[in-house]
Amino acid sequence: QVQLVESGGDLVQPGGSLRLSCAVSGGIFSVSAMGWYRQAPGRQRELVATISTLDRTTYVDSVKGRFTISRDNAKNTVYLQKNSLKPEDTAVYYCHTMYRDYWGQGTQVTVSS
Repeated sequence: QVQLVESGGDLVQPGGSLRLSCAVSGGIFSVSAMGWYRQAPGRQRELVATISTLDRTTYVDSVKGRFTISRDNAKNTVYLQKNSLKPEDTAVYYCHTMYRDYWGQGTQVTVSS
């Protein structure tokens, strides 16, 4: 059974940093590109960053230069390092496997002073 478990969400001040983690069990991590999405209240879910099995990355324009997606295949974990956080980064963040379309439960990130 495939499970995705996110962690690392928190309340942080503007300009601060957080690292989100998503641990994937069930044997598909090494063959799956991974993505991080976010959904703010009243808004549609938005793709934030992706990483392929060959470590090629993409980012939405609003986070370029501030967020970094990475993966550790030995730990079956994908990360999202978030720096220079802004209030508009406030959202529930979800990880997603592009292979067979699995989702995590989400982790809340709130950026506020």
